Amino acid sequence: MTSVHELIRAAAEREATARAPRGRPAGPANRRPIALRSTGASSCDAGLANDPWAIDRGPGYGPGASAGDAIPGDAPRQGPLPARYTQASEEQLHEWIVAAKERLGQRVRILGHFYQRDEIVQHADFVGDSFMLAQAAKASPEAEAFVFCGVHFMAETADILSGPEQAVILPNLAAGCSMADMATIEQVEDCWRELMSVLGGEAGPDPASAGPQPAGEDRQRAAFESSTDAAAAAAHGAKRGVIPVTYMNSSAAIKAFCGRNGGIVCTSSNARTVLEWAFERGQRVVFFPDQHLGRNTAKAMGIPEERMPLWRPHLPLGGNTAEQLRDARVILWNGFCSVHKRFTVAQIERARAEFPGARVIVHPECPAAVVEAADGAGSTEYIRKEIEAASPGDVIAVGTEINLVNRLQQQRPDLTIFCLDPVVCPCSTMYRIHPAYLAWTLESLVAGSVPNRIRVAASVAGDSRVALERMLAARP
Repeated sequence: MTSVHELIRAAAEREATARAPRGRPAGPANRRPIALRSTGASSCDAGLANDPWAIDRGPGYGPGASAGDAIPGDAPRQGPLPARYTQASEEQLHEWIVAAKERLGQRVRILGHFYQRDEIVQHADFVGDSFMLAQAAKASPEAEAFVFCGVHFMAETADILSGPEQAVILPNLAAGCSMADMATIEQVEDCWRELMSVLGGEAGPDPASAGPQPAGEDRQRAAFESSTDAAAAAAHGAKRGVIPVTYMNSSAAIKAFCGRNGGIVCTSSNARTVLEWAFERGQRVVFFPDQHLGRNTAKAMGIPEERMPLWRPHLPLGGNTAEQLRDARVILWNGFCSVHKRFTVAQIERARAEFPGARVIVHPECPAAVVEAADGAGSTEYIRKEIEAASPGDVIAVGTEINLVNRLQQQRPDLTIFCLDPVVCPCSTMYRIHPAYLAWTLESLVAGSVPNRIRVAASVAGDSRVALERMLAARP
């Protein structure tokens, strides 16, 4: 089975050739939404067949699921790659990457997210979801540098958790995250001020986020069990008004905000454990930036939807009444993942009609109706383990990013595995990490240069680390 990249490229070439007027060569202007023979469906954007350096400096997130999302004006942009890399064949790039890795040895570790192209994953020293990659960075003190094949917020997290002498590199600076960009620190601070005006200032700063901190596992344990004044208050029956919780898919500045205000970071792997931690300390939670993960986790804990108002950052009180906010248990930020928002109940019904007995598993970033209609929901690592445990002949429909689904099918040819969404639509920004960027990054390191280093300011990193240490200790 070929990679998603190869399927898209080959189908785009066939489509362009078939639709080119006679006597005129096929070109980008002749491309239309492409059909993939492997799925019988179209790509969400024919531009996916283009090389990323052709679109990196353009506006927006580029082709893919996030193409229609609004991007901040100050979003990082990648500079042009040398022609040596953009004109190289796939075979050459592969050879250069392998050779550079051999020369760098254990000094440099490549971290690859599950959603990366196969052409990148094959070179990764460690592959995982955001939680696993954060742990991997923290557990590798011997490495001089991490080449992070993921997106910007993940590289920031690795920089915060790694040592000050360790470099974290993002091969393509244009690899951002539209969900993370849906909540800015300015919007979050405005939200907090408005909440305090309604809740009477019940939630103050976290004094435990400043001053000396214990080291290593002791610091994690202290952070998770009794890191805030709110924890002591909770022991006496008095809880703070609201605890901020941010999903890993957020900026370092928002993680720092949570760290200094008695809050915590979560991942899709430990979201329930984190919410339980927060409710021990506060009467309610404000959850940034993914409304769907927050809603699905809270509903599984028995919290009714009417006590989960949605905060829209451009409206007074987020579009809610003061009474709604006081009655809330979880205040949800109006953010989402454009990949997981594509999955629908109708797709699940179609899959079950075509494959009676099929098991449907989805990511908790999907809308609540999709999660409720599925047989199971969980992080990318949960999905991977479910498929690993399946019996030969099982049919599994998966609601998550297409590169991961395609790779799982390759790994288990004895199963029938397919993506619920019939339209091949990868994450717009994960798709920006191309072997040309990885080859350029590694060869730059061999030459003694450190390109695209991600640095989080010390003033932000300290508070971020507090919230992240709490997350790492919140083992599900």
